[in-house]
Amino acid sequence: MDDAKIEKAFQEMGIGKEIRCPQAFAISGRFHIPIADIGDYCNRHHIKIKGCQLGCFP
Repeated sequence: MDDAKIEKAFQEMGIGKEIRCPQAFAISGRFHIPIADIGDYCNRHHIKIKGCQLGCFP
């Protein structure tokens, strides 16, 4: 997992302390970051994932 890449992507997309599920998937596609890595990053950095549609983010 590349925390610096995820952090940069979040900054570019204006993500702060919460992210919506569609935003996570958009970042995954745009920046070529596995969705699981985004979920792990959010968990470790206390970023709340809202509105999960598929149960990918507990």
